[in-house]
Formats: sequence, C-alpha cells, structure tokens
Amino acid sequence: MEMIFDMLTDKLGPAGPLYAVGGLGLLLVALTLPVLMKRRADPLDKLAKARRAESEKQGKGVSLRNSSKTDKLEKYSNFLEPQNDEEYSSVRLKLMQAGYRSKTAVRTFHFAQFALGILLLVIGVLYAILSSATGEPTTQSLILSILIPGAIGYMAPKYWVTKRQQQRREEITNGFPDSLDMMLVCVEAGQSLDQAIVRVSKEIRSGYPALADEFEIVSHEIKAGKDKVSVLRDMAERAGVTDVASFVTVLIQSATFGTSVAEALRVFSAEMRDKRVMRAEEKANTLPTKMTLATMMLTVPPLLIILLGPSIYNIVETLGKFKM
Repeated sequence: MEMIFDMLTDKLGPAGPLYAVGGLGLLLVALTLPVLMKRRADPLDKLAKARRAESEKQGKGVSLRNSSKTDKLEKYSNFLEPQNDEEYSSVRLKLMQAGYRSKTAVRTFHFAQFALGILLLVIGVLYAILSSATGEPTTQSLILSILIPGAIGYMAPKYWVTKRQQQRREEITNGFPDSLDMMLVCVEAGQSLDQAIVRVSKEIRSGYPALADEFEIVSHEIKAGKDKVSVLRDMAERAGVTDVASFVTVLIQSATFGTSVAEALRVFSAEMRDKRVMRAEEKANTLPTKMTLATMMLTVPPLLIILLGPSIYNIVETLGKFKM
C-alpha cells in the first residue's frame, strides 16, 4: 500500500490517493446505477396502463389506485424501494407510525437517504480537495473527511423518522386517557361508539393532532364499510403504543362477549389515568438522580473556591515572605 501511495503521490501530487479513491468511487457508482435503475416491464403496470386507457376512453377518469402523474420517482421504484416484502412492510410501518402515510413514503424516504448521502459526500470531497490544496493533511484525515459527511447524510433521514416516531408515540400516550374520558362521556350520553370516535377526533385535534388523525382514520374506514375489528387492529398497529393495543383488545372482547361498552370504557379509562399518574411519579423520582451530576459540577467548585480560596491566598503570601 505504501508503494501505491508513493506512486500516486509522485504522479498526481500530494492529493494523488484522494483523486484515486474519488475516481474509483465515481466509477463504481457509474457502473452500478444503470443496472439498478433498469426497470423491467411489470405485468401489473401493463394492466394498470390498459385500465387507465380504457377509463379515459369511457370518460370516467383515472382509477384512484393509479399512481400520480407528478410522481417523478415512480420509474426508479425498483431501485428506491426494498424488493423484500418483510423489509418493505417494516419500513412502511415505521413511516406510518412516524406520521407519513402516503403511498410514496417509502420511495421518498430512500431517495432522501440516497440524495443526502451523495450530496454530503460531494461536499466532503470538495472540502478534502480544498484542505489538500491549502495544507498537507494525512491520507486518513482525507478519507474520514469524505466518508463521515456521506454517512451523516445517509443516516440523517433515518434519525429524523425515528425521532418523529418517538414524539408521535409520546403524544398519543399522553393524550389517550383524555380521549377515553371524552369517549366515555359520549357513550353514556347515548351516542354509539362510531359517533363517539368522530366527536373525540374533532375535540382533541387542537391538543393531540396525531391521536385525532388516528381516530379520524378509524371513522372514515368504518364509514367505508370495513370490518370494525380489522379497523381497530390497524389503528393499534399504526399507533405502535401499548395502551392503544390494550384498548383495541378491550373493545374487541366487549363486542365478542356482548358486554357493555360504557362499562369497559369506564374501567379502562380509570386504569389509563392511574398509569399516567404513575408515569409522572416515575419521572419525578428520577429527577434528583439526573440533577446530581449537574449539582456537583455547578455547586461544589464555587463552594471550594469560597472556602479554600482565602486560605490558599494566605499560604501563598506566607511562603513569599519566607522566601524574601
């Protein structure tokens, strides 16, 4: 390797290894992209095009299942979307739990990873070329200055989605007890469960928009004629919160065994309120432990300076007098 580095340095200058690595990377990208982006003809796409042409001839418009004409990433779907069904379902579920429900969410997510990774990689290459022109950095620092921005750009969308997923789960968890109390009031006032869900979704939107969206989706799916059990289970899967899954189980069991929905909601809402109080107490109990380090760093040094400062000053003065 040292011989290769020396040869590249002699022929291309101090930045010779950098140019070689960048040229090799660009060559690999140029060889890989045409293969990955080459899209084979899908029989389902042919069928969709035929149906679209037929519907346009009949003047009925385009089917709702057809992709939008403005979707410029559709032709790269084989490259941007995972071909494994399990992996695709996992990414799709994570994006739905983060609040991104569009049909092109997976495609857009992977495109963002790819685009940001390439963009920051190019910025890292430019920075490495500039630093090599103005100084003499080591080969290791040049490679790190190229790879680290690319890795950050690739991981940034994933970090954003994970953070958004956690925030949304926390919002649903905090607002769920209030929504259950309001739903209980609506049911006891004589409304059906479907009407109560619609009313709750409207009332809690200002405080908990994520939970309101979930209840609104449930109401729309029930109005569309979808089975209520599957609708509730889909809600629990989209939310990704244990409390919502338990609530769905309670409603399904109440409908199966013919028990009162109001009684089930009363018991479950009381339990959710108790769990919220327990979570608040848990956070309050962990607060002193978290503040210990900050208290030591901000309190002990000033206290030592106040207590020991005069004594140290007197000792220094005394030693100075003895030396004189």
